Amino acid sequence: MLRDISWRYFDFWLLGAVVLATAFGTTMIRSAVAGNEDLLPSINRQIYFALAGIVLIFIVAAIDYRYWMALYRPIFIVMFILLFFLFLSAQAVFGAARWFQVGVLFVQPTEFAKIALILLLARYFDKTQNEPRDLKWIFGGFLWVMALALWILLQPNLSNVVVMMVIFGALLWLNGIQIKHLALIAGVGILLVGSVFGLTALGIRIPFLQEYQQQRIENFILPNEEETFGETYNVDQAKIAIGSGGLFGKGYGHGTQTQLRFLKVRHTDFIFSALSEEFGLVGSMAVIFIIMLVIWRCLRAAQKARDVAGMNIAYGVATLIFFQGMVNIGVNLNIVPVSGLPLPFISYGGSGLTALMLGIGLVESVAMRFKQLDF
Repeated sequence: MLRDISWRYFDFWLLGAVVLATAFGTTMIRSAVAGNEDLLPSINRQIYFALAGIVLIFIVAAIDYRYWMALYRPIFIVMFILLFFLFLSAQAVFGAARWFQVGVLFVQPTEFAKIALILLLARYFDKTQNEPRDLKWIFGGFLWVMALALWILLQPNLSNVVVMMVIFGALLWLNGIQIKHLALIAGVGILLVGSVFGLTALGIRIPFLQEYQQQRIENFILPNEEETFGETYNVDQAKIAIGSGGLFGKGYGHGTQTQLRFLKVRHTDFIFSALSEEFGLVGSMAVIFIIMLVIWRCLRAAQKARDVAGMNIAYGVATLIFFQGMVNIGVNLNIVPVSGLPLPFISYGGSGLTALMLGIGLVESVAMRFKQLDF
């Protein structure tokens, strides 16, 4: 398990980008919660999770990622049980059961389920690499996804189910899905999204969506421009914050929308708006660059992986970070409906940060055991 470790192949560029993003995120959280005594403990908690996450990266990197492949059954069973009991008994917040409370901490099993899914799919595609790329092959992977995603959907937590489906779709593409099957899946997806938007626009209730979820879609496609404190308030304040930041921003701790608390959930969902107001276009582009650097190093590890399992792990983590970052920034810019997905490494959230650090540790494990070239 620990043999053949060569720390000289450890990707310090990846680690450095993660540390830089996390440090900036913690600094930005401090500014976002300034003056709010109820949220002040969030700063120290995020620092503790960040430090623990860095240690976790080294621990996970030291263990051969193929060892986790052998533990796929226990990993699946534990995640299945956690998600099932979360559905039954977790604390309901904003209309959705998403947390277990452990002391003063709130643990989100869904964040870890996304990393577990990447491992499960990596093993599946590794074991089926020589099988025909037919519908049976696609359906086999889909069963692994839905075994976990079903309980997340019932919380209800549609946004994270979408994340899991995107990871599955990206790994299908990586492993050679046929174009005809890709076109079929894309067609079904477009039809479903179009139907949801169309029915919502017509005011027709959709059974599998919660009322607040459909309300978010309605606010996106049919915003009420005359509302001041209505359902679109958060997005409106986010746009004001981003626009007022200009090129270089108003300075750290001097963003009016942030410091005067016009911008809500500014340390989580809308932290991109807060940092854009205080650091401007230059600062927001710098944050995007750092996140893209993390994604690039993950893709590099996937390219150099010694086997299909390692390639899928690194590519899956890259997809997770890219999609969540893209959606979060899209929400802040009002180009996608509000989803509640955090900005990777920047937004407040112990479970989300720890899960991402776990994913980075797995990528480092892949990078350290890359394929040796024979000449």
